[in-house]
Amino acid sequence: MLDQDDHRQIAKDQRLLHFQDEAPGMVFWHPRGLELFRCLERSARSELARQDYREVRTPELMRQPIWELSGHWQHFDEGMFKLVEDDDRGVALRPVNCPGHVQIYRQEIRSYRELPLRLAEFGVVHRKEPSGALQGLFRLREFTQDDGHVFCRPDQLLPELSRFCRSLRAFYRRFGFDEVIVGLSTRPPSRIGDDASWDRAEAALTSAASELGVAVVDQPGEGAFYGPKLEFKLRDRLRRVWQCGTIQVDFAMPERFDLEYADSDGARRRPVMLHRALYGSVERFIGVLIEHYAGKLPTWLAPEQAHVLPVSAAEADYAGELALALRQEQVRVVLTTADERLASRVAEARRAGAAFVLVVGPREAASREVSMSRAGVTEQAPFDDAIARLSRAARPADD
Repeated sequence: MLDQDDHRQIAKDQRLLHFQDEAPGMVFWHPRGLELFRCLERSARSELARQDYREVRTPELMRQPIWELSGHWQHFDEGMFKLVEDDDRGVALRPVNCPGHVQIYRQEIRSYRELPLRLAEFGVVHRKEPSGALQGLFRLREFTQDDGHVFCRPDQLLPELSRFCRSLRAFYRRFGFDEVIVGLSTRPPSRIGDDASWDRAEAALTSAASELGVAVVDQPGEGAFYGPKLEFKLRDRLRRVWQCGTIQVDFAMPERFDLEYADSDGARRRPVMLHRALYGSVERFIGVLIEHYAGKLPTWLAPEQAHVLPVSAAEADYAGELALALRQEQVRVVLTTADERLASRVAEARRAGAAFVLVVGPREAASREVSMSRAGVTEQAPFDDAIARLSRAARPADD
């Protein structure tokens, strides 16, 4: 029996998603849940546009040589779904997106003027998690990374790190997380690259973190096998800490894939590669949000922002006018009919996590008003005022 505050129970009650044994660790998204997923995508895309990223899409299944070059075939063996093709060549479902972005970079000769090149992808990845470790949206075998990779010159490394780190606090504040904890994960025992490169990468991250003005928690040996990273952790309403965003400095992969750019003097030089994410896993971040708000999401995130409920068939036209006006303001609206009792429809709206419940009866229709309920508080508002208030409340937090 799940706790009522567990995101799996809330998701079931609100009909957001479900899991089943035929696809362990994978999500069946229902319309409401997919709308929430799209809200997170739109918010991240707004941030991508502000920071001049270009979105790409790369294959989910690639052959063994790419994964051997990246080092995942050897160093991430237990976490990969490996397959054998008909011609006996190995392939793998991608556990990460970075080798695919590397392939895009290396399709042409890059000039120093093109750098930094910032690529992003909402990439579906697969991890071979033990069945006993699966835990709803918090631990999956298939999930979506809001992945980004920056290919830059060495002199651009520190500015790019600082740029990303400075943007994070405001981004997380939109979702209601004011406290960000920063961890520095350094070289693990099993890794690629030489110690000099690791020294440079760790020093760069330390320098970027110092500009944030917050204490940095050292996490020895917790870096990825190809580079150290900064981890950004959020504290929720229950004081739990969730690791979400990351940025990693990688000198190894550009070396292994022989990435180059033509410098101002015509010489071929090696770029630095940064791996970064805002959410880490979109699905996991949704799970964190659901539990943080106990299912009562802010209006801009609510899959259904308003339910319009006519008391009887006599108010159907007025209710339809109200719903149409809200939709024209890009508010996500559900318009019910009067076939069921009003109390049942109000209960369903609340169970669905609707941000506002708008009831229109004979009095409201006669006076062109709306009865607005939000978080247990009900008030009357003129038609135009109700539209304006809902429009403002439904606007994405990053607008």
